[in-house]
Amino acid sequence: MRIAHVTATFPPYLGGTGTVVYHHAEELAGRGHHVCVLTAAASGLPPADPPGVDVQRLAVRLRSGNAPLLAGLAGALRGAELVHLHYPFYFGAETVWWHCRRAGVPYVITYHQDVLLRFPLSLIVDVHHQLLGRRILDDAAVVAATTLDYVAGSRLAGVPRQRITAIPNGVDARIYRPGLDASAIRARHLLAPDQQTVLFVGGLDAPHYFKGLAVLLEAIARVPEALLLVVGEGALRGTYEQLAHDLGAADRVQFAGRVSPEDLPLYYTLADVTVLPSVTRGEAFGLVLVEAMACGRPVVASSLAGVRTVVRDGQNGFLVEPGDADDLAAKIRTLLSEPNLASRFGATGRQIVEQCYTWQRVADQWEQTYEQVLDQPGSRIREAVAW
Repeated sequence: MRIAHVTATFPPYLGGTGTVVYHHAEELAGRGHHVCVLTAAASGLPPADPPGVDVQRLAVRLRSGNAPLLAGLAGALRGAELVHLHYPFYFGAETVWWHCRRAGVPYVITYHQDVLLRFPLSLIVDVHHQLLGRRILDDAAVVAATTLDYVAGSRLAGVPRQRITAIPNGVDARIYRPGLDASAIRARHLLAPDQQTVLFVGGLDAPHYFKGLAVLLEAIARVPEALLLVVGEGALRGTYEQLAHDLGAADRVQFAGRVSPEDLPLYYTLADVTVLPSVTRGEAFGLVLVEAMACGRPVVASSLAGVRTVVRDGQNGFLVEPGDADDLAAKIRTLLSEPNLASRFGATGRQIVEQCYTWQRVADQWEQTYEQVLDQPGSRIREAVAW
């Protein structure tokens, strides 16, 4: 199969959607498919592209947050048998929809999350959905949410149910695994052997405002025995550093910045608990949760649609009320004070990952979905144009 993934973000940019596309493309290319990733050109660190994948970073004509207008996207799509759109992607989604209609090429969508912006920008999002977004979703051959739990209250509610499926995000359980030696990371951060550590992993930029780091900082201020490691970078880092200072917790919060893919599993291993304190439906799954679970570590997360599918409350972690710093602090303190409970949660989390969330299992589901779409009458590409 010749498959084109279209995504607004991709490594070296740090973000869940790009990470998902990276590993999905890598797994499918390893199975002999011709996989192309079409995304925005990026500055900064040199990219490390997945082996066997043709990554085309297109020039950005204009950008609004994580919505780039890509030059030449329609032309780059020529030759694909099937297009896999990672949604939301303003500008890119409209191009995919128009190209696929004209070329007779089917497209499928991974629906990562609703876009939730503050007023008055929320009006623009609503108008776009009514005029174009709903049409883009309706015309897709398949729309995959990461969990069915997320569908009911989302903008997917109007899509015919027979075209919606659930295919989760995944993790490389060979790299993210229990028992890794994290002593080098502990030494890097000058942590005592008995220092209890809480981990947050997420972008610190405006598009990731919903990650709830401010709530976690308030909670950590109430758990004096814990040190918080913040992995991630972004323009709001200074704001969060100032908040930690204002809360009197600056000496127990370390900002690690951007860490390498090789080091990230070690951070999960080091941490006594990983926390996802997101505060809106902008969080639909929580890739950091399955990464921590793969490393055999317990998790605490906000009880949001989708997230509560990954975290089985009282089995592999705890769910908390979104935005409730007291509840979050209490759940963190419970796991830090009951190591046997934390260990049991971690072991259960690893089992869940092996059963549901390896990239191999995710790729199996997508491969079957692609085949079903391409077997439908009238879905074959009309143009025999090779990449």
